[in-house]
Amino acid sequence: MYYASVALMALIVHVIINYESLKKVKKTGNNLVYVRFRQYLLSILAFYAADTLWGFLYEQRWVIPTFIDTCLFFFAMVLSVLLWTMTVVEFVGSKGKLGKVLVTSGWIIFLFEVAALIINLFKPVLFWFREDKEYMPMPGRHITLFMQMVLFFVTSVYSIVKAFRSKGKQKRHYRTIGLSGIMMSVFIYLQMFYPLMPFYSMGCLFGTCLIHTFVIKDRAEEQDQQMKMANQKAYRDGLTGVKNKTAYLEALLELESDVDKGTLKEYGVVVFDLNGLKAINDTQGHEAGDEYIKSACRLICVQYKHSPVFRIGGDEFVVILKGGDYEIREELDKTFREMIDDNQEKGLVVVSSGMAVFVPGADDNYNDVFKRADELMYERKTELKAKK
Repeated sequence: MYYASVALMALIVHVIINYESLKKVKKTGNNLVYVRFRQYLLSILAFYAADTLWGFLYEQRWVIPTFIDTCLFFFAMVLSVLLWTMTVVEFVGSKGKLGKVLVTSGWIIFLFEVAALIINLFKPVLFWFREDKEYMPMPGRHITLFMQMVLFFVTSVYSIVKAFRSKGKQKRHYRTIGLSGIMMSVFIYLQMFYPLMPFYSMGCLFGTCLIHTFVIKDRAEEQDQQMKMANQKAYRDGLTGVKNKTAYLEALLELESDVDKGTLKEYGVVVFDLNGLKAINDTQGHEAGDEYIKSACRLICVQYKHSPVFRIGGDEFVVILKGGDYEIREELDKTFREMIDDNQEKGLVVVSSGMAVFVPGADDNYNDVFKRADELMYERKTELKAKK
C-alpha cells in the first residue's frame, strides 16, 4: 500500500498548500495566468486521486477497475502537462511563435495520448495486465513520458532564459518556474524506469510547492499592496492629499457606531472655511486658488497633526478630534485663531474655524455637533471680515 499512501499524502498536501489557488477565479485579461494555474492544479488533483486509487486497486489485483483507473491516470497526466505549458507561456507573457510552439506541443502530447488510450482498448500500446494480473508497461507509455520530459525541460529552459533577462522578483519567479520544470523532467525520467514507484506524483508535489512558496505568495502580496494603494487613492483628495469626502462619510459611520456601542464617549469637531478664495480665483486664476487651498490645508494639518483632516468641499475642511487633540482642544483652537489673526494682518492665508464637542444626552447624533461647529465657524468668518 506504499504506492497509494505516497499518492494520498501528495493529494492532501496539494490541497492544503494550494487551497487559496484552488478557489474559483473570475476570468479576466489581468488574471488569466491565475485561471490557467488553477486549471493546472485541478488537473494535478485529479491525477493524484487516480494515482491513489490505482495503488489501492492494483494491490487488490482488481484488473478491470485498475485498467479503467489507469486510463484516467494517463488522461489526467497529459492534461496536466498541457495546462502546465499554457500556464508557463501565459506567466512569462509570450504571445510569439515560441509560445505557440510550446502550447501546440502540449496539445500534440495530449491528443497522442487520447488516441493511444483508445487504441489501447483493443491492442496494448500503453499498458496491459498479464494473466497473473501483473501490470506491464508498453512502448507507448515510454514515448508519452519521454515527450513530456522533453516538453517540461524546454519550458524550463524557456523560463530560465527569461529569468536572465529580468530583474527583482520577476527574475526569481521565472527561475522558480524553470526549476520546477527541471524537477519534473527528472522525476518523469525516474518514472520511465520504475513504473511501480510514484515518482510522477512526487515531482508534481515538489514542483507545485516551489511555485506556491516563491511565486504565488509573492504575487498575492504584490496584489494586496496594489489594492491598498488603490484604496488609499480612492480615499485621498487629489489636490491636498488629505482624506476626501468618501473617507469622511465612512469615518462618520464608524464614529456613530462607536458612540452607539459605548466605546466612544467624547469627541470634538472643527469646521473650517477659507476666506477670500472666490476673489483669488476671480482675480488671479484657479491655479492661484489651488495654491491658496493647499496653503490653508497645510496650516490645518500642522496645527491638528494628531487628528484626521478631511476636505469635504471646495474650500471646506473638517477635523474630528479624539484622544490627545481632544484633551487640548481649547489650546489648539486658541492658537489657530491667533495664527489666523496674524495672517490676516500680514495678508496671508485666512481660514475661519468653529469647534464644538459631543454632549451625551443633549446631542442625538454627529449632525448636531457639526451644526454647532458650523454656526461658530460662520460667526468667526463674520468676525474676521469685520476686523478686515
